[in-house]
Amino acid sequence: MKKTTSFLIALSLSFYGSVLAQKNTVISIVERPESHTVNSNYVSNRHPLQPLSFIKLPVGAIKPGGWIEKTLLLQKDGLSGNLGEISAWLDKNNNAWLGTGTDYGWEEVPYWLKGYGNMAYIFDDKKMLEETKTWLEAVFKSRRADGYFGPYIEKNGKPDLWGNMIMVWCLQSYYEYSNDHRVIDLMTDYFKWQLNLPDEMFLKDYWENSRGGDNLLSVFWLYNITGDEFLLKLAEKTRRNTANWRQRSQLPNWHNVNIAQSFREPATYFMLSKDSADLMATYNDYHLIRNTFGQVPGGMFGADENARMGYIDPRQGTETCGFVEQMASDEILLRITGDPFWAEHCETVAFNSYPAALMPDLKALRYITSPNQTISDSKNHHPGIDNRGPFLSMNPFSSRCCQHNHGQGWPYFIEHLMLATPDNGIAAAIYGACTAKVKVADGKTVEITEETNYPFEESIRFTINSAEGVTFPFYLRIPAWTEKPSVEINGTPVNVILETGKYVRIERKWQKGDKVTLNVPMKLSQSVWHVNQDSRSINYGPLTFSLKIKEDYKPVSSTETAIGDSKWQKNADSSKWPTYEIYPGSDWNYGLVIDDKIPLTENFKVVVKAWPADNFPFTVNSVPLEIKARGRKVIGWDFDQYGLTGELPIKENLRFGPDTEDILLIPMGAARLRISAFPIQNTSL
Repeated sequence: MKKTTSFLIALSLSFYGSVLAQKNTVISIVERPESHTVNSNYVSNRHPLQPLSFIKLPVGAIKPGGWIEKTLLLQKDGLSGNLGEISAWLDKNNNAWLGTGTDYGWEEVPYWLKGYGNMAYIFDDKKMLEETKTWLEAVFKSRRADGYFGPYIEKNGKPDLWGNMIMVWCLQSYYEYSNDHRVIDLMTDYFKWQLNLPDEMFLKDYWENSRGGDNLLSVFWLYNITGDEFLLKLAEKTRRNTANWRQRSQLPNWHNVNIAQSFREPATYFMLSKDSADLMATYNDYHLIRNTFGQVPGGMFGADENARMGYIDPRQGTETCGFVEQMASDEILLRITGDPFWAEHCETVAFNSYPAALMPDLKALRYITSPNQTISDSKNHHPGIDNRGPFLSMNPFSSRCCQHNHGQGWPYFIEHLMLATPDNGIAAAIYGACTAKVKVADGKTVEITEETNYPFEESIRFTINSAEGVTFPFYLRIPAWTEKPSVEINGTPVNVILETGKYVRIERKWQKGDKVTLNVPMKLSQSVWHVNQDSRSINYGPLTFSLKIKEDYKPVSSTETAIGDSKWQKNADSSKWPTYEIYPGSDWNYGLVIDDKIPLTENFKVVVKAWPADNFPFTVNSVPLEIKARGRKVIGWDFDQYGLTGELPIKENLRFGPDTEDILLIPMGAARLRISAFPIQNTSL
């Protein structure tokens, strides 16, 4: 039984100069949306699947605004939107995915199309839609009589289905946008082919075995549309042939993308099994990797290819692929569980870790980004980094998997800014400026506009427009980190105590132009990383802050500094798409000077700056928030023998320089060079 606190309130509100009594507004504080009813407007989980807490709207129903729109426009004009002129795997000549040859681009084509296609649907861009359709029409044409589609890839005598798993997700998005029934026909035949494949031939290669949960999600997606019973058998078959992500103190492997992507598989199967042990296994996996390798800011964990014992310092990083797959997992788990935890974690990665993995113009990316990273060059830093090669430079010709896969991050994020609820309502659990058209109640369409510069602003404003008055519930997540949050309806405060880490549910007859404002005051806080020398990170609301380091950008050859397995088209213009190395133009080896006997507000001062004119807040010079702090240089903390930022000095051997200096901290998402976990000199001791 969910605990709720309900209030029936009669509000006297000022409306165009007159007083209007608004009655029968019911406000509740809930832990999760009610899921005992079935949404009548959108496809959701069929019996016997566990009901979803939130239902994703069709791609294109949500249009971004503010800095999120600016970021997606940069992506469109940047690497993801133009990768077709660089990547050898997107060359239309001799391309197996297009049926023009034998070069198949195992995962690269569907990885790229996954983000590019959804970006096309969100913008409703004619040129991008035509490009997307070129690839998808070839997929439809590739269908075989036995149900298989796409290039047939075989490893050790067994079909390798990993690339097709990704392409199926591309087809699902296309169906949401177009309602083209060929998607349903293709997926039905393909999944029948999978069901007929002997178990010893199914999901046996390392990558597909780890990531079978992606196949499982697609099986459930199709089942919810068709109700075909054979799909439940295939779900069980997929589960038993997928790597075991249900171990108490071990993972099937320690590859960073596998973990970020696959830890959700038990919770996905929970929708069919309804066994709480499956759900808890996903939570356990999340905490298991972070208890050792994730004692760092930014929401991720140190696995610069694979997590390794002895490499737990915040100078260890994560692939860009890992960031976007973690965000996708968080979004999926939010829909399955309704747990606000997953919304908050998605924001943590999206705001603090992911932006710094790309150049400010989104025209290049690096393979590895770390919480403490003060160099971004083209050298081989193995064994400080698990893999061998130039994994730190911002290279548009390199990082083969991330080069193609990074584009899903922001489109999927945008698709989760508004969600439908089982009770025919709307929820805003992840915050960002947007406009959404949503069917509510008995099928009436309303438009909700969200205006905010969140997470750089404390006010989130919603305007609801409909052709006529309509009654439905509107859910808002109350962040766990805020203090004294409040809600206003049409400018009048609602006399309800909001509980952090829960949702406020507002049900009323909404009129055209109704406004709801959620205020989430941000406060300073700190995280202490005990396993990493008791280092600390400073937070303000959902943002974590890093030392402001001057970034010196050096252009170098994209072809000469690419990772060994990179491939590009012979006519790709490396002068148009340069690589950048980034070097520190100021000292970075600072510890924070903190007096624990006084409040954080007396140790640090938050400074609000002008909003950037170009609407993009993730650069050193444009970020609209800074924190004034005090620091001292740490003697002996320098680059190590591998050319990497040195590990945090052992706390018992910390030696500081004689001078206390004024230093500035900026949000770590804007810092492509950064110290985010600081040694501490505690002056209260």
